[in-house]
Amino acid sequence: MATRFSLGNLIRIAPLQLGDLPSHPALAKLKDTSNNGGDVKDDSYDSNFSSQVQKPVSVGDYDRSQRPAILPFIKAALDEATIFVDEIMPNTFRPGGEKSSAPAAAKVKLLKREIGGHELSRVPWTTSEISRKPPKAVANSGEAWFARRSRHANRSDQGTAEFPEFDHGLRVNHSEHEREYTPDVFDSYRVLDWDLETVRDDVVIDNYSEIRMSIYEMCHKLPFPLLPRVFPVLVITAKTGQHSFAVVQIPVNIESLPEAFYSNGRNRREGDSALKRKTPILGVYTSIERCRMLPDMNIEWIMATASDAKGWLPMWAQKMGVPAAVVKDVGLLIKWVSEQRSSLSDYEPATGSQPGRGP
Repeated sequence: MATRFSLGNLIRIAPLQLGDLPSHPALAKLKDTSNNGGDVKDDSYDSNFSSQVQKPVSVGDYDRSQRPAILPFIKAALDEATIFVDEIMPNTFRPGGEKSSAPAAAKVKLLKREIGGHELSRVPWTTSEISRKPPKAVANSGEAWFARRSRHANRSDQGTAEFPEFDHGLRVNHSEHEREYTPDVFDSYRVLDWDLETVRDDVVIDNYSEIRMSIYEMCHKLPFPLLPRVFPVLVITAKTGQHSFAVVQIPVNIESLPEAFYSNGRNRREGDSALKRKTPILGVYTSIERCRMLPDMNIEWIMATASDAKGWLPMWAQKMGVPAAVVKDVGLLIKWVSEQRSSLSDYEPATGSQPGRGP
C-alpha cells in the first residue's frame, strides 16, 4: 500500500494481468503461457470468499491458489486512491489554471504532474500488500497525470446538483452512466463482475460500503481517420462515508478472456453496428474520482487520470487534449443530471446531515 507521498502499485497505467485479479468463475480455466499453453484450473475460487487468505500474486504466476483475496485487494485499491487524492495530489501536483464547463456553474481547477520512469521504478511493485510484477522497461516509462477539482452548490438546481444526484450519476452504475452522458463513448461493455461476493453479503471493509467491482470495456469514437479506442478497466466503486464515495478505474489486460468482447476481437463478428464491428486500438486508462459533502454543505468533486490512447496518436498530442476533456466532463454530468431529475425524485435531499464524514 502507498504511504505518505509514495506511489502505490495498483493504480498505474501498467495494466493488471488476469493473474493479478481475485478469483472469479470466469478465471477458473486459463491458458498458462509459461507452460507451453497448457490449461490451468483455478482451484482457489470459493463462493465463501470471506474465508480466503490474502496471498501476493505476480504477473505470470499461474499458481491460481496464489490469487489475492478479494477483500484485501479492494481495500488496497481504495486506500491507495484515498492517499493519492488526499496526500499526493495536494503536495506534488502543479496548478494548471481554472476553467468553465457549461452548463455547470462551478469553476473547474486543473492540476497536473509528470511521473517519470525513475520514480516508477521505485514503486513497491512486489513488496506491497497486493504484489504484482513491475512492467517491462519501467525505468524508461512515464505517466502524465491530469486532475481537476470543482466545488458545487448542494442543491437540485440549474447548473448544479445535490449530493444524491452526484452519487447516482458517478458511483451507481458508473460505467453505464458514463456512456450515457459522454457523447464520444459508444459502448460500455460489461465483461464480468464480482457482485456475487460483494452484493450478496453486503460487504463492508472498514469505512467502505456498497462496494462493487467489475470489468468493463469503455469504447470511444475518435475523429476520422483515427480508429476507435477501447479501454478495458477494472472498476471499483464504494461509499467512503455517509456522504462521500470513491470510484477507481485500473487498466486490465483481458485479451485472452473469452468473456471480453472488444479486447479479443469477438466484436468483429458479433457487433450490432458498423462502429462496434470495427477493429479498435486497445488503450490504457486509470482514474480516481472522489466526491464528498464539505462542512459548509457544498460538494467537492475531484478526479485524477493518466492514460495512453496508443496507436499513431503521439503522447504530446494526447497531453494537449486531456485537460479540455477532463474539464468538459463536469458540464456533461451536470447536463445529464438535469435531464434525469424526474427519475431521481425518490432521493431525499442531503441537507441537514453530517457532512465530511469518511475520506
